[in-house]
Amino acid sequence: MSDALFDLSGQVALVTGTSRGLGQYLARALAKAGADLILTSRRRESLAEFESEIRALGRRTLALELDVRNHASIQRMAAEAEAAFEQIHILVNNAGCNVRKPAFDVTWDDWNLVLDTNLRGSFFVAQAVARNMSAHSYGRIINIGSVTSVFGYAGLAPYGASRGGIRQLTMSLADDWGQYGITVNCLAPGWFKTQQNQVLYENQEWVDYLVDRIPMKRPGQPHDLDGAVVFLASESSGYVTGQTLLVDGGISTGSMRATVAPKQRP
Repeated sequence: MSDALFDLSGQVALVTGTSRGLGQYLARALAKAGADLILTSRRRESLAEFESEIRALGRRTLALELDVRNHASIQRMAAEAEAAFEQIHILVNNAGCNVRKPAFDVTWDDWNLVLDTNLRGSFFVAQAVARNMSAHSYGRIINIGSVTSVFGYAGLAPYGASRGGIRQLTMSLADDWGQYGITVNCLAPGWFKTQQNQVLYENQEWVDYLVDRIPMKRPGQPHDLDGAVVFLASESSGYVTGQTLLVDGGISTGSMRATVAPKQRP
């Protein structure tokens, strides 16, 4: 198989929420595959160190301020990105947040924060960037979902609603924008340790409970997403759209065993 199917040289990728966490790993994977990068964060100065790292790889890089809960900020970011790079080939809609509370304790403001960031923000960023893509009859949009796009978990009602919405949004936009040469897919990580959820991983009993339910017997590591994001961003996925790609170690196969049996080897 030709390496050209996964080569992103000469392409421009815009990745939101790259001041920390999985956003940086996704952006780094795209840069290593050859893409130049537009990085965003609510505070531009928080991107300085990562921007230098990407430039050291020999990639052109632009850091922009973006608040996905503010429509004017989205429009300004898109205009600045297009002014610097005529064509945007790839969008990774990564910016997100979470509020962990029992459902009885979720407030009106909690709900709005999570849904406005994860779902409404992703739509309007995609809309703004897709206008550029449609003008060039080419685009790869990767919405970041979660295993909660297909699974429900207690204490994550707003987050699960937002990620389930991302899955549905992905299918709708794929149908809407396919005529313009734009593919839209959802990359859905399983349980990965991030700054948002690191407090959970301080509880060894919970970690053991989690690992027992993952067929691969470990939480995800950031590099586990590298191949998936490059695939969805590249020519190799040219006829894949409207899909949700779960990278979850198999936890979505079911979180409980029907029977308990000793380990067996083939």
